[in-house]
Amino acid sequence: MIVSNPTALHMDVAIPAARAGCNIFLEKPISHNLERLAEFKEAINQGGGKVSVGFQFRFHPGLQHIKKLLTNGTIGRLLTAHVHWGEYLPGWHSWEDYRKSYSAKKALGGGVVLTLCHPLDYLHWMIGNIVSLIAIVDKISDLELEVEDFAEILMNYENGAAASLHLDYFQQPKKHTLEIIGTQGTIYWDNADGDVRVYNAEKRKWKSEPLDPTFERNTMFLLEMQHFIEVVKGTVEPACTLEDGIRVQQIIDAVYRSAKEKAQIDFKKLYGNTRNKFLGS
Repeated sequence: MIVSNPTALHMDVAIPAARAGCNIFLEKPISHNLERLAEFKEAINQGGGKVSVGFQFRFHPGLQHIKKLLTNGTIGRLLTAHVHWGEYLPGWHSWEDYRKSYSAKKALGGGVVLTLCHPLDYLHWMIGNIVSLIAIVDKISDLELEVEDFAEILMNYENGAAASLHLDYFQQPKKHTLEIIGTQGTIYWDNADGDVRVYNAEKRKWKSEPLDPTFERNTMFLLEMQHFIEVVKGTVEPACTLEDGIRVQQIIDAVYRSAKEKAQIDFKKLYGNTRNKFLGS
């Protein structure tokens, strides 16, 4: 079962499919809030299927290379990371009125935090668990939206690293970049060309790791689907699990809580560890 309807309607389809024993490819984010995730997890346990969550950037060769560089300690101890993703919503789909898209509709689970939540996943994948965050979420552009079009998020991680994330629906031209700074160098990635650049502090030199010229945006989706087919066959485990999807959903929930309460959110206190307690109060 592939669940790719509007975000707020995911659970309406995913829960009965899970009870029926389906293996499920579930688009990101897994829902628009935490309310029905306990019911979904119970249904998965009952049906016995597996869940792959659709964070396709995990299949980007450049980000996979960065993950290996961090694991190998190429830039030393990780200190900070910064993601900037701004993209003009009316330019996403030329064939539709952006005001009618799910990304712009509150009832369908739209909003820049939910719709552009990929960095929340790949930062978690690369860096580890969050311990706290603080966020600003607002509607500040002239776009005709029911939802927020801007977010600034600061996160602290268990390993002592910190990260910042900028999201918006209004930047022209679009920009999606990742910069990671360590004690021995810097890694820089730009989604525009997909190349990974690594600065070696000792040699004081940049080294570029070009992306395969045959790569295109759709390559991520093809690789993701090929992987899901292998999950269905039982030859591999999901690269992005239900627990990963739940963790991102908790981060999203914390972002909205922080913005509403104008306060820093103690992540572990509120949500615990996904292995033991996958929902917050």
